[in-house]
This record gives sequence, structure tokens and C-alpha cells, in this order.
Amino acid sequence: MIEFSVQTPNEPGVLATLARNLGSAGVNIVTLAAITIADEGYIKLVVDNDAAARRVLVDASVDYEERRIISAKLHDKPGALADLTEALAASGTNIEAMYLLSSSEDGLHFAISVDDSERLQAVGED
Repeated sequence: MIEFSVQTPNEPGVLATLARNLGSAGVNIVTLAAITIADEGYIKLVVDNDAAARRVLVDASVDYEERRIISAKLHDKPGALADLTEALAASGTNIEAMYLLSSSEDGLHFAISVDDSERLQAVGED
């Protein structure tokens, strides 16, 4: 999975336009986080079709960054998130963003953007 990070003006309709463009291209947004700070908007999203999302962003002349993310499933119990994040910290991995993809009786499914996903592959976390 890939996380796309887009910096936008903090204006009405910016997220709506991005969502419409992705939807029109058949791209489904799996998870999203959007915040504003002063005049800037920050949108981070994970989609079901990375290649199509790239085309939409390029065609719309939207500047973006992308980062590979890892997936983690946790039991829904006290301390589970602490265990996961402590393990990442112990490996020297910094969490850049974290998204809850789903919550069910089977547990919690997270997507995590980290500073060095290759390091995690090397230690068997991914």
C-alpha cells in the first residue's frame, strides 16, 4: 500500500475536487486524514489503485509525495497499541502517520506510514 500526501490551499472545495477526480477515475479511497494549519491543508490518503491515483494527481497538476506503508492487525485490548508502537520505536522506526482501516470482532487493522519501511522488511516486521 502507498500513502499519498498532498499539500493544498485551505479553501472550500479542495477536498471535494480531489475526491471527485479520484472517484471519476474509479479510484476508491481506503482511508484518509485531512487537517488544516492556517492557510494550508494537508491530505493524506490510501487508495485501492495507486497507479490511477498517480495519474489523477499528475493530470490535475497536484504536487504530492508518496510513501510505502505497512499493515498491522491488533487484538482490540488494552495495551495492544502500546506494544506495537514500542516495538517500532525499539527497531528505530519513526511513525509518520497511522490510519485505522477497520475495526471488527477480529481486531483492529491499521495502515502505518513509517520513515523507513525497508528497515522493517529487513527485521521481518512487514
